[in-house]
Amino acid sequence: MIIKNGNTFHLQGRNISYIFTVSDAGDLLHYHFGGKLGDKDYSASVGNEFRKLICFDGDNALDGIYSETAIREYPEYGHTDLRSPAYTVENKYGNTITRLKYKDFVIKENETASVAGMPSVYKGDKAAQTLEITLFDESIGLEAVLSYTVFDEQDVILRSTRFVNKSDSDMTLESAYSASVDFDKRDLDIVYFPGAWCREREFVRTPIPFGGKVEASNARGGSGHAMNPFIMLCGKDTNEKHGEVYGFSLIYSGNHSSVAECDQYGNIRVRQGINPFGFEYKLASGDVFYTPQSVLAYSSDGFGGLSREMHDIYRENLCLSKWAGKDRPILINNWEGTYFNFNEEKILSMAKKAKEAGVELFVLDDGWFGKRNSNKSSLGDWYVNKDKLPSGIEGLAKKINDEGLSFGLWFEPEMANPDSDLYREHPDWIISVPNLTPALGRNQYMLDLSRDDVCDFIVKSVSDILSCAPIVYVKWDYNRMMADMPCKGYNHRYTLGLYKVLDALIRKFPDVLFEGCAAGGGRFDAGMLAYSPQIWTSDNTDAIARLKIQYSTSICYPLSTISAHVTESPNHMVHRDTPLKTRADVALAGMFGYELDITKMTDDEIGSIKDITEFCKSVRTLVRTGDLYRLQSPYEGNYCSWQIVSKDKSEALVFGCRILNTTNTKESRLTLDGLSPEFEYTDTVTGETYGGDELMNRGIVPDYEEIDFATFVKVLKKQNNASEVNYEVFR
Repeated sequence: MIIKNGNTFHLQGRNISYIFTVSDAGDLLHYHFGGKLGDKDYSASVGNEFRKLICFDGDNALDGIYSETAIREYPEYGHTDLRSPAYTVENKYGNTITRLKYKDFVIKENETASVAGMPSVYKGDKAAQTLEITLFDESIGLEAVLSYTVFDEQDVILRSTRFVNKSDSDMTLESAYSASVDFDKRDLDIVYFPGAWCREREFVRTPIPFGGKVEASNARGGSGHAMNPFIMLCGKDTNEKHGEVYGFSLIYSGNHSSVAECDQYGNIRVRQGINPFGFEYKLASGDVFYTPQSVLAYSSDGFGGLSREMHDIYRENLCLSKWAGKDRPILINNWEGTYFNFNEEKILSMAKKAKEAGVELFVLDDGWFGKRNSNKSSLGDWYVNKDKLPSGIEGLAKKINDEGLSFGLWFEPEMANPDSDLYREHPDWIISVPNLTPALGRNQYMLDLSRDDVCDFIVKSVSDILSCAPIVYVKWDYNRMMADMPCKGYNHRYTLGLYKVLDALIRKFPDVLFEGCAAGGGRFDAGMLAYSPQIWTSDNTDAIARLKIQYSTSICYPLSTISAHVTESPNHMVHRDTPLKTRADVALAGMFGYELDITKMTDDEIGSIKDITEFCKSVRTLVRTGDLYRLQSPYEGNYCSWQIVSKDKSEALVFGCRILNTTNTKESRLTLDGLSPEFEYTDTVTGETYGGDELMNRGIVPDYEEIDFATFVKVLKKQNNASEVNYEVFR
């Protein structure tokens, strides 16, 4: 609901309020983002909260309020507020001084704000309203429109900004954040998610220093392994279950920046959007620039409460694919089983064994095209390697279909090897700068997706393959970061080209399940999730390493987006040996699959794989749609556990891992969460019955084997439903 009361704009969600006012001088002053407040005109309260200090005189001050104590809604720099701004524009006079003033507003019923050329959250069947505030600087002819969307039954606010040059001369955007939020409270921590290849999205929590700032940013071309475009602010006592927490998630796949800084008066300003480093956008007369959309969320129920808000909006209102609302097939991918060393006979033998184990989809990974026998050749040459696959993709897909499996295929369309027909024919299509040899990464160049002809080539190349055979799944990879960007703002233009390509393909092939990948989780962001309902979480498939990776990824992103596979042991990345049960139990908390050479397994192992697969099928709807409760953090000790609860609280899956075995110790009880205290729940394996209140207040004693890397999985069902499905825990 959006309420205008006097000079106050009040956005109300299910449990939240977002409030700002318009001062008599036409400035937007922020008042509140947090728990739900009543409906009244808060403009007088805003003015009374700021102390009058030494300030600029007259019209330059915010109604007599010193600008640097004011809590601003979308601040500029350099006039009377000298803090970090939400935007910077160089005007025809060569300076960056602006003064945006309130002009008007419009409230759009049953609409969410869209962002031209970029993905955004859509309304779906939820009640939502959008507020647009128009600001204008008469001195230079700059218009800025601030968009806010609120949902009646969610605790999120969608924000974005568009700039319009209303003057008759050019101007240059030097920075343009999607959202800026000021907090008049000092004691907040920031949580951010840095990492690297094979150790993505580490959970890092640190205070925001007085007079300083913490910036979580990336300028490597994609959203990146090094830093995810999601941060949280929280109170000092906030934990997984309790306390205030604010989330900021950017729907964008390029260079990004999220900054939290504490000024000299203890106010905290958060800005999120395109990274201003290396950014520039020329606005000619009449031109419009859109920022990406930022999703702001709030919970008073700790990190877990915030996660469930983010999960609901991203699971239900972001992805354009029909697969977003469907159970995903259990797949097997040949990559870690064969790498480049395969032929048609080998692939068919793997498919046959996979079918025996109940697998539903076979995915052929890298090495099927051109002369691709290593990573040094043929990227860009999207025609089948007949030496490896004499039947071609069409013939191979038919043979795999005849085995009873669907067929999927790997692509890396944004790249070209120097040793490729594509590069030899179009050397000008790669990203480069004059007079400098282009930088190689993983023996490959990046194609210039800011060019329409390159985008058209990618769409046609992928379409030709997808049209020649019954391909139901695409793994879309991206195995290097961007270098040699030829101009300021290039990365944004590339990102728009990428979205154009993906949008064209998912509309042309609506039945194909696209899975994102970027050397693992190097582009795990909400922008990519708009086109691919699941993303390869990390190239590190070791079950114990995945505890942290999947745990921290789940803080923003739902389990329906987290791709997780059972791979060989010892693991190919960390060389750790873990039990099959452990690998499978960990992978259950995601979109499940296998990545190994199943033909090397014994009959007993195939039998275990079959049991695992059948169990996974029985709980995959729960995993995809349920509410996640993280019970024990792998960042805090020797245990990791989580729980998935159905929306109606009639069913729950509980997972636990004791990382290292101990001696002469007693297992602590594990208290569950998210259940109904009025329900009785039955353990579907042991038949034991517990009250929901008992499980959440007294808990259970985990039954771990006396080994390292021991795990357990328990399924609980509301008592009168317990006999509906016969769950078997695999061993």
